[in-house]
Amino acid sequence: MRSVAIVALAVLLAGCSAATSSAPPTPRPAPSKEASPKRLAWPGPSNTGVPDGVVLKPSGSIKVTVPGTVIEGMDVHGEIEVMADDVVVRNTRVRGVEGWWGILQRQGYSGLTVEDTEIFGNGRQRTQFGILNQGVMITVRRVDVHTISNGISTEQGLVEDSYFHDPKYYKDDHVDMIMSSGPPADGTKLVIRHNTAINTLDQTGAISLFQDFGVVRDVTVQNNLMAGGGWAFYAGAGVKGVSSNIKVIGNVFSRRVWPKGGSAGPVAYWDANGPGNEWRGNHWEDGGEVSPN
Repeated sequence: MRSVAIVALAVLLAGCSAATSSAPPTPRPAPSKEASPKRLAWPGPSNTGVPDGVVLKPSGSIKVTVPGTVIEGMDVHGEIEVMADDVVVRNTRVRGVEGWWGILQRQGYSGLTVEDTEIFGNGRQRTQFGILNQGVMITVRRVDVHTISNGISTEQGLVEDSYFHDPKYYKDDHVDMIMSSGPPADGTKLVIRHNTAINTLDQTGAISLFQDFGVVRDVTVQNNLMAGGGWAFYAGAGVKGVSSNIKVIGNVFSRRVWPKGGSAGPVAYWDANGPGNEWRGNHWEDGGEVSPN
C-alpha cells in the first residue's frame, strides 16, 4: 500500500478535547446483535450516516495514536488513520476524500468501531476505499459510504445495518461495495449482516469474497440486500483452494440495477462442496429462489 501524507491534525487527539465529547449526542438505538428477517427497513439514507440534529465540528485529517480514543461529532475533510487499539469513530462525516481511504485501521491494531458515520469522495480524485481494515477486528454499524471505488475491505469483524451505494469508477479500478480478499486472522471470522449493497456499475460486485491473499473461510453473509456489479455476489471460490464455513443465508438479490442481479448474473464462484459451506433461503426481491448453480 502506498503511503499517504497525513495532513496535520486540526485538533490534537492526544488531548481529545475537541474530538471527544463528555456528553455525546444520543445515537439511534443500537440494533439487535442477532439478524432478523422481521426488520422492516433496509439500510438507506434515512437510517444510516450521521443522525439528524448532530452538530459537526470541522476538522482536517486525523491520525489516532492513543488507545481508546473516541472521535465524535466531527466533519473531517480528509481521512482518519488509526494506529491504536479500541478506537471509536461515531456521528462523524468524512468528506471529500482524495486519497486511498476514508478511514484506515493499520496493521497490528484491533478493535476499531465505526458507527453512524458517512464517508464519501469528492468525485474527482480517486478514492480506493471508504473503510480499509489492515488490522484485526473491526465493527461497522449504520454507516453510509458512497462516491468511492470500494465501500469497505476487511477480512474479519462485523459489518451490519450499513448502506453502500453509488460507487465512483476510476481507470483500472475494481469496484465492490463490501469486499474481503482472503481468510480472517486465526480465531476470528467475518460477519456481513443486514446491509444494503448496491453497485450501480457493471463490475465487480455488491458483496465480494475473493482469494487474493488466501483461501476464504469463516464468513457469514446473512439478510443483506444486494444488486449490481458484474455478479452481485462473489462467493469465495478460487484457484488457491476450496473455501470453507461460508454461510450465505436469507439474502435478497435485487434487479434494481441489472435484470440478472449483476450484469452477468446474481452469484459466481460458489464452492458447493466446501466443508461447512451453506446456501439457504436466498431469494429475489420480486420473488423466486436464487440458486448458486
